[in-house]
Amino acid sequence: MTGILDQGIDAIVWLQQFSPLLDVLFRCLTFLGDKEFFLIFLPFCYWSLDRRVGARLTIFFLISAYINSVAKVLCHQPRPFEYSDRVRGIVPAGGHGFPSGHTQATVLIWGYLAACFRRFWLWGLAVALMCLVPLSRLYLGVHFPTDLVGGYWLGAVMLFIAIGPALRLEAWLRQCDPGWQLAAAVLLPIGLMALFPDKTGVSAMATLTGFGVGLIAESRWVGFECDGGWQRRGLRFLLGGIVLFILWAGLGRVFASLEPKLLFRFIRYALTALWTAWGAPWAFVRLGLAGMRLGEVRDKGRSVDLKSGDVAAGQVPYRSKTTL
Repeated sequence: MTGILDQGIDAIVWLQQFSPLLDVLFRCLTFLGDKEFFLIFLPFCYWSLDRRVGARLTIFFLISAYINSVAKVLCHQPRPFEYSDRVRGIVPAGGHGFPSGHTQATVLIWGYLAACFRRFWLWGLAVALMCLVPLSRLYLGVHFPTDLVGGYWLGAVMLFIAIGPALRLEAWLRQCDPGWQLAAAVLLPIGLMALFPDKTGVSAMATLTGFGVGLIAESRWVGFECDGGWQRRGLRFLLGGIVLFILWAGLGRVFASLEPKLLFRFIRYALTALWTAWGAPWAFVRLGLAGMRLGEVRDKGRSVDLKSGDVAAGQVPYRSKTTL
């Protein structure tokens, strides 16, 4: 293993000979895999691009982030700048290195979007980002080539699940009683979090809890539809994003000195996700920035989306009607 890591160091040192000339470019590319980017991008998909695609993508991303966090703990591999003083860590990076979370998320997010919207230019963008974002992690000195291989593999597995088995599981969950849906949305993430209660795992599972509960509430009491022209969609993103940032940053400051930190971290991320999935759609409908789903029916307390025939039939994947 040491020999493989040493070869990786040689590759990184060769790339870093172009520093600082390419620093800005690769910093921008690596931002496309940062949590701050997804804090902006995933709500945009849910509020302003396509509701169903955005909801699924957020759930898959959070599960993927948790799996990556667990894998890092189990593999316990150092980062290049920790392993060799020949490498500079051009950007800060904490935790272990294998597998690359940026690579894993990029494969999942952009591969899923390309599969859903089926546009040639989007496939081209997805492939380009799948190459450039991981390359940026090498250049910046925070990952070995082997870390990228692990990220590609896990990302591909998650993508396969997202466009196949996950759709059939979703169709089954839609037929369950709301009480069972709520129990699954709360107990499963909390159970997974209890197994690996590290910072990243808590953040991902807290967000999944809040988002899952919010989706159930939104389906029963709001029926938000991601419709309208781009001006209307832009206003939704602006309004929702401002409140989202106030919640995320504000609660971060309020809870900064409180103990136990993981508990308040859970509350912070869960409340932020609850706003994203339920609070913001409710506000959009009330303010006339979004319509309501005409195909949504409620029978004996059970919510059924009449548009989801493609999911119930197990067809892969749902093709968005949003024009890109």
